[in-house]
Amino acid sequence: MIGRAVLQVFADYNQFYVQDGVVEPPAPEEWSEADIANRAKVAKNVVVVCPLRNMLVPVELEVHADKPSIQLSRWDHVVLCDLSLLSGRLQVHECTGGELLNWAVAPGHYQVALLYSGLGTLSQDGFEGEDRYHVVLWPGPEQPLQVLRSWQVEA
Repeated sequence: MIGRAVLQVFADYNQFYVQDGVVEPPAPEEWSEADIANRAKVAKNVVVVCPLRNMLVPVELEVHADKPSIQLSRWDHVVLCDLSLLSGRLQVHECTGGELLNWAVAPGHYQVALLYSGLGTLSQDGFEGEDRYHVVLWPGPEQPLQVLRSWQVEA
């Protein structure tokens, strides 16, 4: 592992951003039903992660030199996508707040795994829960967003 950070991110509007820190890409404004179901959206130089709660959420971010082993069964929801970090600056931003993390990484394209857990633990009002969000990056080619494991709200 190259680096690991544990953050508390204010997920205002149920989102936070993993992005190229030099490009400072605009957040995507148009959302489809598929984007909402995916709980993530990818645009040029930014990945939008969509937690269930619209408040402080625990986020763990890791950068690896090679593809790590990910056990899908450990997670409620898993998204695989990519992120272009041609500047070599990896940042995490809150939606309406500022930058929470700013790391130097090798410039290039990265694979990104968004791993969600504890999604079924939220209280009725959505204020309490044991939900966790894990973002894992490693060098790799561009690829379209794929949901490898999908979590649906129980009715």
